[in-house]
Amino acid sequence: MSSIPLRNIRPILSYYQHIRFFQQPQRYTVTVTDEYRPSTKSRSSIKGVELLRNPALNKGMAFTLEERQHMGIHGLLPPAVVSQDIQALRVMINFHRMNNDLDRYSELMNLSDRNEKLFYRVIADNLEELIPIVYTPTVGLACQKYGLVFKRPRGLFITIHDKGHIYDILTNWTEQHVKAIVVTDGERILGLGDLGAFGMGIPVGKLQLYTAIAGIPPQDCLPIMLDVGTNNEEISSNPLYIGLRQKRVTGKEYDEFIDEFMEAVVQRFGWNCLIQFEDFASQNAYRLLERYQKEYCTFNDDIQGTAAVVLAGLFGALRITGKKLIDNTFLFVGAGQAACGIADLVTHAMIREGASPEEARSKVWMYDVHGLIVDGRPQGDLEGPKAPYVKKGKPIKDLTAVVDYVKPTVLLGASGVARLFHEAVLKKMAIINERPVIFALSNPTSRAECTAEEAYRETDGRCIFASGSPFKPVVYKDKTFHPGQGNNAYIFPAVALATVACAARHVEEDMFLIAAQKLGELVSQEDLDEGRVYPPVPAIHEVTVKIATHLAEHLYQTKKAWNYPEPQNKEEFIRMQLYDTSYEYFGPKTWNWPEQHSSSRTVQSMDENIILDS
Repeated sequence: MSSIPLRNIRPILSYYQHIRFFQQPQRYTVTVTDEYRPSTKSRSSIKGVELLRNPALNKGMAFTLEERQHMGIHGLLPPAVVSQDIQALRVMINFHRMNNDLDRYSELMNLSDRNEKLFYRVIADNLEELIPIVYTPTVGLACQKYGLVFKRPRGLFITIHDKGHIYDILTNWTEQHVKAIVVTDGERILGLGDLGAFGMGIPVGKLQLYTAIAGIPPQDCLPIMLDVGTNNEEISSNPLYIGLRQKRVTGKEYDEFIDEFMEAVVQRFGWNCLIQFEDFASQNAYRLLERYQKEYCTFNDDIQGTAAVVLAGLFGALRITGKKLIDNTFLFVGAGQAACGIADLVTHAMIREGASPEEARSKVWMYDVHGLIVDGRPQGDLEGPKAPYVKKGKPIKDLTAVVDYVKPTVLLGASGVARLFHEAVLKKMAIINERPVIFALSNPTSRAECTAEEAYRETDGRCIFASGSPFKPVVYKDKTFHPGQGNNAYIFPAVALATVACAARHVEEDMFLIAAQKLGELVSQEDLDEGRVYPPVPAIHEVTVKIATHLAEHLYQTKKAWNYPEPQNKEEFIRMQLYDTSYEYFGPKTWNWPEQHSSSRTVQSMDENIILDS
């Protein structure tokens, strides 16, 4: 047999590792409990000061006296033993002492660098208060200031100059069984534009929510920045910039780079490794999703996750208005990847309700920077994802006039332009509709199309409002309204949890419709009466488990789950996967024998016999 070049061995091994999928009658066998059991090897091999420096293992002052002595850290800590409850209390006291959200973000990231379990315990216990800090809107500011807040890498930075060696970089990651990756190239971070390598804060924040909300163990998660440069000269000229100081690479070289990345992930971590694309620019986001979604286990949260959470909010709103989706007219302000993704899923849902594709698309209008998207308008392209929604009509540019012309029942903002829903627009919606549905979805808060207070005030308290970033409750005419936040965190962690737990090979489009429907069902009547179209944020963990359970049922029913054998109780199966923030025990493993079998008693008996014999 002729020798095989070394560069060809890895792909061959990868192929034979995964061909066993097809040797099973239906599914690949995975022992789930073993997969999620903490590594005892790494725990026992790390002692002394290295234990305190390992955030995955460090318990701080919660180590008991016995543990400190056994693990060689006695004297390296103050003598008091402090419970995790008291540690969490200390964290939150210090958190509230901070003067601004960026400092709070930095403090929480520092905690994650010191004590991982405590970090996730604090987040899980204070979701409503802390999600806006570790994720939107504060993560947007953190990305803009990433040169200041960056302390240590929390993932991998792969540059265009590493093309041809991406697999080698992936092997540098010490965790062997990565199950979920969030990747960005930093070109469209939230509504802030091209932030280049500063955008690494987004994959880090997303995966922290994977753990805090969906209970996916942090050691199974890997944030990745694909650095192909940045066209933002202000960012790249910043002396604190951490990425490549060059213009963005595009075209064939970019595509080959992304192709190699996808192949390398499968080669390193297997076909079941989930790859979530995040904050890619519109010209790449749709194209890459279409290119990879049938071949790899992947989805794009900006397109699919955003669409699902907005559709769920619409399901909640329609429980208030009493209408079906097809009975509404939708006006999207903004025609980028988020808006088009929402429009596609809303259209898909209307077709599932019985409408024809033509009828469903006729209910959707779009408006962008050049005005209403209609045939023959003098400016602005009509190609790409927005093409199915091009209508015959007047090329109106003024938004108030567009609202009067289209007469939408639902107004959705995904423009990234602050205060675009001004007084005249909101009042026009209130004139046209008894209960206007107004979703100002742009992130961060500074980019929202209107505030919750403006929406309620200008519609005389009659609107059904939701936003992308959080707003505080609004009191109007002695009634308190609780605006819903269309946060993707209601969807993407649940989709990821179900996909990882069931070892699904692909993230099917139907999963987002199913997740949206389930989320809409989980909104209580009490929530609707208070103005919410989403469950309260403190309930998001349980909501995630319910959605993931529902998705697991779908995956097994449709033979898309490769984890064998099929669990009978899907909710119990999902809960079995969840990360436990409780501390592990590091003391010696000892146990007692019954008294009559103890060695001391035996020796004593032998001694007595010897004395008697003598």
